Amino acid sequence: MKGKFLVLEGMDGCGKSTQADALVAWMSDQGHQPLHVREPGTTSVGENLRQLLLDPDRQAWDPKTEALLFFAARTELLRQCVVPALKKGQDVVCERFTPSTLAYQGHEPEMADFILSLDAMLIPPSEQPQLTLILDLDPEVAFRRTHQRGSADGMEKRGVDFQRQVRQGYLRYAKARPLASKVLSVGELNSAQVTEVILPIATDFFAWS
Repeated sequence: MKGKFLVLEGMDGCGKSTQADALVAWMSDQGHQPLHVREPGTTSVGENLRQLLLDPDRQAWDPKTEALLFFAARTELLRQCVVPALKKGQDVVCERFTPSTLAYQGHEPEMADFILSLDAMLIPPSEQPQLTLILDLDPEVAFRRTHQRGSADGMEKRGVDFQRQVRQGYLRYAKARPLASKVLSVGELNSAQVTEVILPIATDFFAWS
């Protein structure tokens, strides 16, 4: 039986990594063995590209350049980690996927079309996540959280107006794909409460008996 592929998404500061860790820990406690990966990252190619893409001191690049590098990391993550796990029946929890590229680089219609064309060309339907959970947060709150950490990366440093565009990109994605995505409003919830929202959804999705 093939494993299932779930993605956690959201702008910087939404608690995505915290919730991915909590979900994977809970799944492990239930006797399952999920694969936890992140984008860009996990593979050596992905981690090297992550350092490059998120470098707070690098020059600004054309959005197409950024998108191509994100897809390079994504393709290697699928080939090396995600697809082999799914084929052997292992469930996968991934932090970020194509929705992030749409939200962060696809603000202009031309760029959104470019990203979607790359997605269609490089990632077949069998390798697409079946469910994407988008943790929705007020952009000003997200911006404040990332800067309170004291180590904002290159994406986080682009300002609150950029974060507003990112949020709108996620909402457009969810509206276009209502059967494969859910938007979870997390602004008024603490981490434990967000986890309580996510776990029943994950249980239903993975269809454990």
